[in-house]
Amino acid sequence: MVSDRTQEILKKVRKIEIKTRGLSNQLFSGGYHSAFKGRGMSFSEVRAYQYGDDVRTIDWNVTARLQEPHVKVFEEEREITVMLLVDISGSTFFGTQKDRDQLGRMKQDIIAEICAVISFSAINNNDKVGIMLFSDEVELYVPPKKGRNHILRIIREIVAIEPKPAKTNIADCLQHMSNMLKKRSVVFVISDFMQKEPNYKDDLSIAKRRHDVVGLHIYDDREVSLPKMGLIRVQDAETNKSMWLNSDSKKVRENYQKWYADNLEKTRQTFTRSGADFISINTRESYVTALLNLFSMREKRR
Repeated sequence: MVSDRTQEILKKVRKIEIKTRGLSNQLFSGGYHSAFKGRGMSFSEVRAYQYGDDVRTIDWNVTARLQEPHVKVFEEEREITVMLLVDISGSTFFGTQKDRDQLGRMKQDIIAEICAVISFSAINNNDKVGIMLFSDEVELYVPPKKGRNHILRIIREIVAIEPKPAKTNIADCLQHMSNMLKKRSVVFVISDFMQKEPNYKDDLSIAKRRHDVVGLHIYDDREVSLPKMGLIRVQDAETNKSMWLNSDSKKVRENYQKWYADNLEKTRQTFTRSGADFISINTRESYVTALLNLFSMREKRR
């Protein structure tokens, strides 16, 4: 007998599939391919030398055997591997926005949909997709594969995760990813980056030398600044520690806002200095527009 929890998960997975598969088919297929097409060159065939061919491509073994100049022909590698590094620490299970049905919408809900859109776009391009769920340690690793059933499993794993107090350790996740992935891949680090200090600079630089890395920062408006609501009790979702806070205090609000802005700027600089892309996505805004802008920006750089 299927439990209520399982039925709820399957229903949510199906809803995400219907919404995001349509988006990937209509909007993202062309943009995704242009932004993340394979960069390597693979051997295709040997053919007779033609006027204008680069002499460096001459296959001397075939030329000697046939007594006629022949060259090696290479073509661009089309298939790529996409790896999703998904933050499931306690702070991602937070949200103040509402969907069309006026239901609570957490950062983790947005993350699940973004992963689904990227995954369906990848399999439409015949690419492999894998996932690594992390908090202060790697919670789950699903190796890259192709196919709809594999993508549905990825969505299901994200949706089925239950919130628990856990900190964020991006450095540990990047180290695991670098050890697991030997082939050059496109790596999306999807997180709210609510870490006291971005201490993963070296690990990110190492990962970027081998892979194409993109940081997707997911945030809620209520994290940017504190509302003026008097004396409120707040709880750290990653440690479960709580405290009373006087939100009427201008100094308290300014200190918090400064901490958030400084932390975000450090995170952005950590990515950009390593050569990786980095964009922020607000839970109340369209992630479709944000992703399309990312694809367009990368396409223009080529």
